[in-house]
Amino acid sequence: MKKMIYSVAVVMVLIMSSSCKKWLDTQPRDGITRQRFWKTKEDVQAAVSGCYASLLAPPPGVNDRALTEYIFTFGEIRADMIDPGPGAVNDELDIFNVNITSSNSLSRWIAFYRTINYCNTVLDNAPAVREVDPTLTVEQLNASMAEALTLRSMMYFYLVKTFRDVPLKLTATSRDTDLQSLPKTPATAILAQIVSDLKQAETNAVVSYGNTKSNKGRVTKFTVNALLADVYLWMDNYEGCIAECNKVINSQLFAIQPASSTWYSNVFFNGSSTETIFEFANGTSVSNVFFNLLVLPRKRFTASAYVPQEVFIADDVDPDRNFDIRADEFYRANDLTIIKWGAQNPSFINWQAYRITDVLLLKAEALAETNAGAEALAIIENIRLRRNAVAATAQTVDPGDKDAITDYILAERAREFAFEGKRWFDILRVAKRNNYRRLSLLTSIISETVSPASQQSAITKFQDINSHYFPISDSELFADPQLIQNPFYTK
Repeated sequence: MKKMIYSVAVVMVLIMSSSCKKWLDTQPRDGITRQRFWKTKEDVQAAVSGCYASLLAPPPGVNDRALTEYIFTFGEIRADMIDPGPGAVNDELDIFNVNITSSNSLSRWIAFYRTINYCNTVLDNAPAVREVDPTLTVEQLNASMAEALTLRSMMYFYLVKTFRDVPLKLTATSRDTDLQSLPKTPATAILAQIVSDLKQAETNAVVSYGNTKSNKGRVTKFTVNALLADVYLWMDNYEGCIAECNKVINSQLFAIQPASSTWYSNVFFNGSSTETIFEFANGTSVSNVFFNLLVLPRKRFTASAYVPQEVFIADDVDPDRNFDIRADEFYRANDLTIIKWGAQNPSFINWQAYRITDVLLLKAEALAETNAGAEALAIIENIRLRRNAVAATAQTVDPGDKDAITDYILAERAREFAFEGKRWFDILRVAKRNNYRRLSLLTSIISETVSPASQQSAITKFQDINSHYFPISDSELFADPQLIQNPFYTK
């Protein structure tokens, strides 16, 4: 109980860095204040734990969606693998129909900036703790700083992929006088900052914490490598992506779980599997936000018809009766209910940020772009073999055909990472490459997701590349006069 109270108090201290006046004026119940914090190495460790806690749920007293719900929605709602469910709200329906406006409640970025500010608070305050607590070693301090840098980089990467140009703030906001009106920073500059921060984090991040739970639920060097590989691929830096992927692969610390009845439980429910590089590790104190979102009769989202028709195709004539182990664990074919994140509440599913299969397929995509198609295809086939992928989803691809290999990778990523908040970003990453040479990958989604009456309008909108990113929320524009709206939403 003491540990739980202290953890809540730590989050309260971090909330003081959010510049909300009521928190500045109210002392937490157990008496821990900012002035009495940042005195020991345990304070540093607890503050870093608060950063991780923010990945799973908003802090006490804050009425907001969980960060994982935003990640899921941002990465899936504009793609082709989910449909509105019976409980879908108007703001969600508008996005499905490519009719999003700046008043849409989903175009909020506060959850990401909340975590960013927690990380900035650690980065600003942790170094001074060594002056008062000599038991905090340089190595421990640098490792904690690496964790904060990596989590901050991950949040900014989500923001860049969703909004493109966003404000870049690298210092904490701890009082009202710290409030600043910040303009948007170009995505290219933010990506450069992410790369710089991750290179610094890699130098100081640990290889192991000495136990499996921490190695999977906290940032390690391999978390940094996986995230940097993802960032490099988004930036079309293929050699950089391959190099970072190889660091993870060559460590030999990660392995694809065998195709068995326990695979799903091992990876998603129990967590800390050999596949996992970094997960948002859940616990009994955090309820399952996806139960209401995806499972209840008034669920807001379901799997789309595209999933059984194109992603997990039935293969009843397969002589080996070889069924893809992912299909039945991810959604129910009879009613298209998404069950990947748990079919009951409480259900303490571990959100998978990066698994070894992600790194392998990122590498395969980079290999395809560097004329190593045969090696890319070998990676795909290895994953399919381990997942018992059915013959109906196999493709015969020329190793020299970059587009065909990439399409095969996109298809396999759809199976491997179904409903993990990656689908839209995967398609957008490929579509925007080489000055949007493959814009058709985005416009083709419309026939799968948009109501017939709105399809032509949606196709026209998608021709404008600015429409591929969310608008800045009206509330943010009102609060920060230096912000300029995404040009698509000023028409």
